[in-house]
Amino acid sequence: MPPPPLSLHKKVMKHWPLYVFFLLAISSCSMKNKQQANTRQEQPAETATDPKAQQIVDAAIEKHGGSKYEDCRVKFDFRGRHYIATRQGSKFQYERIFTDTAGAEVRDVLTHEGFYREVNGQRAELSEKEKSAYSNSVNSVIYFALLPYFLNDAAAIKQYAGEAVIKGKPYHKVKVTFRQEGGGKDFEDEYMYWFHKQDNTMDYLAYNFLVDGGGARFREAYGVRTSNGIRFADYRNFKPKDDNRNVAEFDKLFENGGLEQVSLIELEHLRVVLDFW
Repeated sequence: MPPPPLSLHKKVMKHWPLYVFFLLAISSCSMKNKQQANTRQEQPAETATDPKAQQIVDAAIEKHGGSKYEDCRVKFDFRGRHYIATRQGSKFQYERIFTDTAGAEVRDVLTHEGFYREVNGQRAELSEKEKSAYSNSVNSVIYFALLPYFLNDAAAIKQYAGEAVIKGKPYHKVKVTFRQEGGGKDFEDEYMYWFHKQDNTMDYLAYNFLVDGGGARFREAYGVRTSNGIRFADYRNFKPKDDNRNVAEFDKLFENGGLEQVSLIELEHLRVVLDFW
């Protein structure tokens, strides 16, 4: 590349202080932008996952199915409705199929691209409020059925919450909250999970929710079984006898009779299909 013309050098020398100021301003802005970028990449302590909690969750996911979650089709019935969860990496399709009170077949479909409802094979016109309610309902059932797999979602913040002994067995406690971005409608809910210290199984969970008036629940796994290498469980569902919603204390309440059973969470006709594509 040829050198710049002499006239340019003269102009630079003539306005040298202004030229230096201009270069310093550019350098300062560049450094400021780099600092802001680094700040965005580093999560604040209160929204960062605890390494110990992450290790416990990773071990539990591996114990419950590991990589098999990434490419599978799970089918089950829950409270009179049929569910199909199909996953392939980051792509997914969740379906809920049932017959409504008018005798029409309803098919709700939630995918990584959005939600729609079919009634007798025809797309139904839905308001945004209806779409949100139906998609949240479908997602909630699938979410709990495939735990602990979803605890590694990007929005999940995991913190180690200590140890506990339930029915004479040792557990790690992991608290999970969610960032607002990507955390869904219920991002303010708080969860607690109990993982067996030796077996790495998720045997208990509790959550404190705010929607629909709010409340808190504690679930105890039972009816554990495995289908094509993925572990599933049914749950006994409890609530506190008083107004206590501090889920960190629910293991003690459970041990001391401070919870009462309100329902059963049962997955019927469960079947997992792998390598179906």
